[in-house]
Amino acid sequence: MTSQSQGIQQLLQAEKRAKDKLEEAKKRKGKRLKQAKEEATAEIDHYRLQREKEFRNKETNVMGSQGNLSAKIEEQTTEAIRNLTSSYHRNMESMMKKLLSTICDISPEIHPNFRPEV
Repeated sequence: MTSQSQGIQQLLQAEKRAKDKLEEAKKRKGKRLKQAKEEATAEIDHYRLQREKEFRNKETNVMGSQGNLSAKIEEQTTEAIRNLTSSYHRNMESMMKKLLSTICDISPEIHPNFRPEV
């Protein structure tokens, strides 16, 4: 009987060692998963920062060229306003004379379709 109880004791001890090893493996697995998650998060953050930096550089290049465009457009607008103003001042006098002559110089005429009643 003692050999049977000794065999049972050995089996229980082996089972306990196996259970301990299994728990230790689970802990290592959880630790490794946590570490892998942290590494992935760090890699994602690094990638995100790199892409944001590239985006800001491209945005700066594009916005810089837009700044040049807006300056060009502003210059063209100023030139167009200057041309219109000078054209206005050149032609204002003659247009006013034409307008006043059209309004004031009336020459009464009988309409060609008028039929006097007899």
